[in-house]
Amino acid sequence: MDKIKIILDTDIGTDIDDALALAYLLMQSECELMGITTVTGEAKTRAKLASVICKAANRGDIPIYPGNEECILIEQKEKFAPQSAVLESWQHEEKFPENQALSFMQRTIRENPGEIVLVGISPMSNIARLFLFDSEIPSLLKGLYLMCGKFGEYDFKNWYREDDAGDGDFSAFEPHNIKKFMAGGSLEMNALIDPYATAVVYQNTGNIHRSVGVDMTHRVTLPMDEFQKRCTEHPLFRPILDMAGVWFRTKDEVCFHDPLAAVSIFNDSVCKFVRGNVSVELGSKSLMGYTLFEENLNGKHEIACSVNTEAFFDEYFSVFQ
Repeated sequence: MDKIKIILDTDIGTDIDDALALAYLLMQSECELMGITTVTGEAKTRAKLASVICKAANRGDIPIYPGNEECILIEQKEKFAPQSAVLESWQHEEKFPENQALSFMQRTIRENPGEIVLVGISPMSNIARLFLFDSEIPSLLKGLYLMCGKFGEYDFKNWYREDDAGDGDFSAFEPHNIKKFMAGGSLEMNALIDPYATAVVYQNTGNIHRSVGVDMTHRVTLPMDEFQKRCTEHPLFRPILDMAGVWFRTKDEVCFHDPLAAVSIFNDSVCKFVRGNVSVELGSKSLMGYTLFEENLNGKHEIACSVNTEAFFDEYFSVFQ
C-alpha cells in the first residue's frame, strides 16, 4: 500500500503535544514524512527540538526548515520555546537551511501534485505565506489537516481575572497571561496568534480542508501520572518525557491536541467530520482569530464534530508497540 506523504508545520517547543504528534508520524508505517517546517518565535530552536525527536527515532534523514518567526501585520505573542532547556541533553542538528521553508513546501507539493497532505499544528504564518506566494498550492494538495480553531463550547468563558497568573514563569508567550488575549477561553491559540494568516488559510481551499478544533482535542487528555506511565513503553518517548518535565512545571495533564489531527489522517474511526464554512473574525480587536463554523453540505471546509477517545488512544499508542 502506498504511504501518505506528509509535510508537518509545527511550533514544537511550546506545548508537549507537537512532539507527540511528530513521534506518531515518525512511527506510523503508513506515513512518509517528507519534511518539517517550524514557525513562531525561536524557529531555529524549534527546528533543533524537532531534530531531537527525529534522531531519537533514527530518522535523522528528515529535512527540517526553520520558518517564519513573525506574524502578518501584528506582533508575535509566541516568542519563546521553553522546552529548549532539554537540548543540551539530546543529540540534534545545529544548522538548518535558512529562509527555505516556503520554497521547500512549494517545491515538494509541486513535485508531488495531489499526493501531499499538509499538516498544520501551529499558528498559520508559514501556510498562509505559502498560499499567498503560490495561489495554486491549495488545489495541488491531497489534503490540508489543521489543529486550529474552536467550534464548540468546551470551557467557554469570555472573561478573565486581571490577577490571573496565566501560564506561569515557563510560558512561551508574552504577555504571560494568555487568558487575557484568549478572551477567557473563547479563542484557540493556533487561530489567534496570527489571525490574518488564519483568515488566508481558510479563504484558500482545495480537495480536503479539515480542522480539528480545541473543543474536540480536549476530549483526549491524560493526567500526568498516566501519561508518564504510558510513555515508558518505547525509547522514543525518552526525550519527550524530558521535554514534558518542562511542561509539568505548570501543568498536571497532557492534552493530545496535535496528535488528534495527525491520527485522524490515518484512522477514520477516531473523528467524525461535518461539512460547512469557517469564517475568521478580524474586525474585533479582542476577538481576532475567532473561528465561526456554519454547517453547509456544499461548504468548503470540514470540522471534527465528535471524537472516539478510546479509539484515539488505541491508535496513537499502537504505532509504538
